[in-house]
Amino acid sequence: MKYALFLGCTVPVRGMNYELSARKVAERVGLEFVEDERFSCCGFPIKAVDVETSLLMSARNLAIAEEHGVHLCTLCSACNSTLAEANKILKEDDELREMVNEQLDGLRYEGTIEVKHFARILYEDIGIETLKDFITNPLEGFAFAPHYGCHYLKPSEAYGGFDDPEDPKSLDELIKVTGADSVSYEEWDLCCGGGILGIEEDVALKMAGKKWRNLKKYQFDGLITICPFCTVMYESNQKKVEKLEGMEIGVPVFYYPQILGLALGIPPDELGFKLNRVRPTKFLEKLSSLVS
Repeated sequence: MKYALFLGCTVPVRGMNYELSARKVAERVGLEFVEDERFSCCGFPIKAVDVETSLLMSARNLAIAEEHGVHLCTLCSACNSTLAEANKILKEDDELREMVNEQLDGLRYEGTIEVKHFARILYEDIGIETLKDFITNPLEGFAFAPHYGCHYLKPSEAYGGFDDPEDPKSLDELIKVTGADSVSYEEWDLCCGGGILGIEEDVALKMAGKKWRNLKKYQFDGLITICPFCTVMYESNQKKVEKLEGMEIGVPVFYYPQILGLALGIPPDELGFKLNRVRPTKFLEKLSSLVS
């Protein structure tokens, strides 16, 4: 099963542990990634101010994947949303598609592929039952809080009915397949605040702080994310949130492939745990005690 891997802008710089763990998991479950150095920004940063240019940027990346004859796999939820929506729009609008193709300079977008988030590929294309067969070290005794984020399932019309954006189950089920519990909590659907971090930092941090304050009511071993910028808010900016909100958090944040990788028997060092900014010391000690 092959997919073109679209890393986007944030993952290679601020989510290396995400990329590393995703690659390790993909290899273990039989996914093959096609690489292409021509991939560039998805277009998300300018979408709100220049839709046409954003569509052109997306179309270029889609056309590159089409040259390989494979669907596109994203790790970043914002990239996923931007590319999937552009793909839907351009497939349905002949005039707009032709206008874009006139500007692609040597490439041509035909609308022959789909865009899928890595988590969706694991859930839908590999499948929960198949994933169960790969589990060798179930994470029994652990509990994780899922963070779906805003773009993984929205805009829903771009995803062809995958999961329910108002009552999603896929990430919960993916957590449970590892043998761990998925924590159900209030206000699970709150935005991380990352979309306005560069404009109103304090507001963004307060948005992240609201979720952390809610989560402090629950017992769990870590927050699970599937988007690099959500991780920037909940992990990289955790100290800033603590200072602004006057509370102690100290909760590790894991990319989903990191915990799935553990359940697949992949050692922590190969999954990038040393790159986690909130050191998961207690988590790894607990893991070691359960394995030994």
